[in-house]
Amino acid sequence: MPDLLPDLARLRTDATPAPNDQTSPSLPYYHMWTDTEGVSRLNAAVMAKFGQKSVGGGAAPQWLRPFPGEVEAVSFAVLPVGWVGEWHESPKPQWVVPLSGRWFLETMDGHRAEMGPGDLHFGQDQETKGEKGHRSGQLGDEPCVQLIVQFRMSPGAATAEPF
Repeated sequence: MPDLLPDLARLRTDATPAPNDQTSPSLPYYHMWTDTEGVSRLNAAVMAKFGQKSVGGGAAPQWLRPFPGEVEAVSFAVLPVGWVGEWHESPKPQWVVPLSGRWFLETMDGHRAEMGPGDLHFGQDQETKGEKGHRSGQLGDEPCVQLIVQFRMSPGAATAEPF
Protein backbone atom coordinates (compact mmCIF):
# COMPACT_ATOMS: atom_id res chain seq x y z
CA MET A 1 0.00 0.00 0.00
CA PRO A 2 1.47 3.39 -0.97
CA ASP A 3 2.18 6.06 1.62
CA LEU A 4 -0.87 8.26 1.97
CA LEU A 5 -0.04 11.97 1.90
CA PRO A 6 -1.69 14.16 4.53
CA ASP A 7 -5.21 15.29 3.75
CA LEU A 8 -5.11 18.93 2.67
CA ALA A 9 -7.92 19.61 5.13
CA ARG A 10 -5.23 19.21 7.81
CA LEU A 11 -2.84 21.46 5.89
CA ARG A 12 -5.36 24.07 4.80
CA THR A 13 -4.88 27.55 6.16
CA ASP A 14 -7.70 30.01 6.50
CA ALA A 15 -7.50 31.80 3.16
CA THR A 16 -9.91 34.47 4.38
CA PRO A 17 -8.03 37.02 6.49
CA ALA A 18 -9.75 38.63 9.45
CA PRO A 19 -11.10 42.16 8.82
CA ASN A 20 -8.22 44.63 8.46
CA ASP A 21 -5.71 41.74 8.49
CA GLN A 22 -2.92 42.51 6.03
CA THR A 23 -1.30 39.07 6.31
CA SER A 24 -1.12 37.41 2.91
CA PRO A 25 -2.86 34.02 2.83
CA SER A 26 -1.32 30.81 1.55
CA LEU A 27 -2.98 28.04 -0.40
CA PRO A 28 -2.06 24.35 -0.08
CA TYR A 29 -2.08 22.06 -3.11
CA TYR A 30 -0.81 18.65 -4.17
CA HIS A 31 2.12 18.78 -6.57
CA MET A 32 3.08 15.90 -8.88
CA TRP A 33 6.40 16.27 -10.71
CA THR A 34 9.27 14.34 -12.29
CA ASP A 35 12.65 14.33 -10.55
CA THR A 36 16.05 14.24 -12.32
CA GLU A 37 16.02 10.41 -12.22
CA GLY A 38 12.72 10.25 -14.15
CA VAL A 39 10.64 9.24 -11.11
CA SER A 40 7.23 10.83 -10.55
CA ARG A 41 6.85 12.35 -7.09
CA LEU A 42 3.85 13.64 -5.17
CA ASN A 43 3.98 16.06 -2.26
CA ALA A 44 1.91 18.63 -0.43
CA ALA A 45 3.02 22.16 -1.36
CA VAL A 46 1.93 25.70 -0.52
CA MET A 47 1.37 28.65 -2.83
CA ALA A 48 2.10 32.05 -1.30
CA LYS A 49 2.79 35.58 -2.54
CA PHE A 50 -0.81 36.76 -2.69
CA GLY A 51 -1.36 40.50 -3.05
CA GLN A 52 -4.37 42.72 -2.60
CA LYS A 53 -5.96 44.14 -5.72
CA SER A 54 -9.40 45.22 -6.89
CA VAL A 55 -10.88 43.28 -9.78
CA GLY A 56 -12.26 46.56 -11.07
CA GLY A 57 -15.13 48.96 -10.71
CA GLY A 58 -16.16 49.56 -7.12
CA ALA A 59 -14.97 46.15 -5.88
CA ALA A 60 -12.88 46.31 -2.73
CA PRO A 61 -9.38 44.86 -2.94
CA GLN A 62 -9.15 41.11 -2.47
CA TRP A 63 -6.28 38.65 -2.19
CA LEU A 64 -5.14 37.61 -5.68
CA ARG A 65 -2.27 35.43 -6.87
CA PRO A 66 -1.56 35.78 -10.60
CA PHE A 67 -0.32 32.55 -12.09
CA PRO A 68 2.35 32.47 -14.84
CA GLY A 69 2.13 30.58 -18.09
CA GLU A 70 0.16 30.37 -21.29
CA VAL A 71 -3.08 28.41 -20.97
CA GLU A 72 -3.50 25.90 -23.80
CA ALA A 73 -6.86 24.34 -22.88
CA VAL A 74 -9.61 24.39 -20.29
CA SER A 75 -11.62 21.18 -20.00
CA PHE A 76 -14.15 19.49 -17.78
CA ALA A 77 -13.81 15.79 -17.06
CA VAL A 78 -16.19 13.28 -15.50
CA LEU A 79 -14.59 10.16 -14.00
CA PRO A 80 -17.36 7.53 -13.84
CA VAL A 81 -17.78 5.30 -10.79
CA GLY A 82 -15.03 2.67 -10.83
CA TRP A 83 -12.83 4.49 -13.38
CA VAL A 84 -9.08 3.85 -13.09
CA GLY A 85 -6.43 5.38 -15.31
CA GLU A 86 -3.55 2.92 -15.16
CA TRP A 87 0.03 4.24 -15.37
CA HIS A 88 0.27 7.30 -17.62
CA GLU A 89 1.82 10.77 -17.68
CA SER A 90 -0.13 14.01 -17.51
CA PRO A 91 -0.58 15.13 -21.14
CA LYS A 92 0.48 18.69 -20.27
CA PRO A 93 1.37 20.60 -17.09
CA GLN A 94 -2.07 21.12 -15.58
CA TRP A 95 -4.20 22.20 -12.66
CA VAL A 96 -6.90 19.66 -11.76
CA VAL A 97 -9.66 20.89 -9.46
CA PRO A 98 -12.33 18.41 -8.33
CA LEU A 99 -15.74 20.08 -8.35
CA SER A 100 -17.70 17.10 -6.98
CA GLY A 101 -16.89 13.52 -6.06
CA ARG A 102 -13.47 12.17 -5.09
CA TRP A 103 -10.39 10.82 -6.87
CA PHE A 104 -6.85 9.61 -6.16
CA LEU A 105 -3.32 9.92 -7.52
CA GLU A 106 -0.49 7.44 -6.97
CA THR A 107 3.06 8.17 -8.13
CA MET A 108 6.17 6.12 -8.82
CA ASP A 109 7.72 7.16 -5.47
CA GLY A 110 4.92 5.28 -3.67
CA HIS A 111 2.91 8.29 -2.50
CA ARG A 112 -0.84 8.48 -2.86
CA ALA A 113 -3.25 11.39 -2.31
CA GLU A 114 -7.04 11.34 -2.21
CA MET A 115 -8.79 14.54 -3.22
CA GLY A 116 -12.26 16.05 -3.26
CA PRO A 117 -13.94 19.42 -3.75
CA GLY A 118 -11.74 22.26 -2.53
CA ASP A 119 -8.47 20.41 -3.08
CA LEU A 120 -6.04 21.58 -5.76
CA HIS A 121 -3.55 19.53 -7.75
CA PHE A 122 -0.80 20.67 -10.12
CA GLY A 123 0.48 17.84 -12.32
CA GLN A 124 3.74 18.05 -14.23
CA ASP A 125 4.89 14.43 -14.43
CA GLN A 126 6.09 14.52 -18.03
CA GLU A 127 9.19 12.59 -19.20
CA THR A 128 9.12 9.92 -16.48
CA LYS A 129 11.20 6.76 -16.70
CA GLY A 130 9.37 4.43 -19.10
CA GLU A 131 6.60 7.01 -19.45
CA LYS A 132 5.06 5.42 -16.34
CA GLY A 133 3.92 8.69 -14.70
CA HIS A 134 1.11 8.00 -12.26
CA ARG A 135 -2.09 6.07 -11.64
CA SER A 136 -5.35 7.87 -10.93
CA GLY A 137 -8.93 6.92 -10.36
CA GLN A 138 -12.37 7.75 -9.07
CA LEU A 139 -13.30 7.03 -5.42
CA GLY A 140 -16.68 6.43 -3.79
CA ASP A 141 -20.17 6.03 -5.15
CA GLU A 142 -20.50 9.17 -7.29
CA PRO A 143 -18.61 10.31 -10.40
CA CYS A 144 -15.78 12.79 -9.91
CA VAL A 145 -16.29 16.00 -11.89
CA GLN A 146 -13.08 17.96 -12.50
CA LEU A 147 -11.99 21.27 -13.98
CA ILE A 148 -8.67 20.94 -15.84
CA VAL A 149 -6.51 23.90 -16.93
CA GLN A 150 -3.59 22.84 -19.16
CA PHE A 151 -0.52 24.93 -19.99
CA ARG A 152 1.44 24.99 -23.24
CA MET A 153 4.71 24.75 -21.26
CA SER A 154 5.33 24.22 -17.56
CA PRO A 155 5.03 27.55 -15.70
CA GLY A 156 7.19 26.26 -12.81
CA ALA A 157 10.34 24.26 -12.22
CA ALA A 158 10.09 20.49 -11.67
CA THR A 159 10.80 20.78 -7.94
CA ALA A 160 8.79 20.05 -4.81
CA GLU A 161 7.81 23.76 -4.38
CA PRO A 162 7.68 25.35 -7.87
CA PHE A 163 5.52 28.37 -7.07
